Amino acid sequence: MMTTRKIFEGLYNGDFSVFERKVPRTTENKALHKKINDEERYFVQKMSIDDCQRFQKLQDLYMESSSYEQEDAFAYGFRFATMIMSAVFVGGGEPVSKVK
Repeated sequence: MMTTRKIFEGLYNGDFSVFERKVPRTTENKALHKKINDEERYFVQKMSIDDCQRFQKLQDLYMESSSYEQEDAFAYGFRFATMIMSAVFVGGGEPVSKVK
């Protein structure tokens, strides 16, 4: 278990990142998303109406899957914040351990 001081030192030194799961907005990332959009547009133009509808349903499934990942990211952040707050409330001692 980490002490409050170690947690804050880790935050200060960059050992922990509250943005670990943030989507990178780099030039490469933007270029990749542009390629994806261009490819989707290409295929949609070639598809029949039925295929376009099925493709849209597939995209909806991807969005649903992404939603689950975002919920997991939120839970991760919440657990991390709770660990920090536990250490703060203990007052310099060890964070509260998991309940068994």
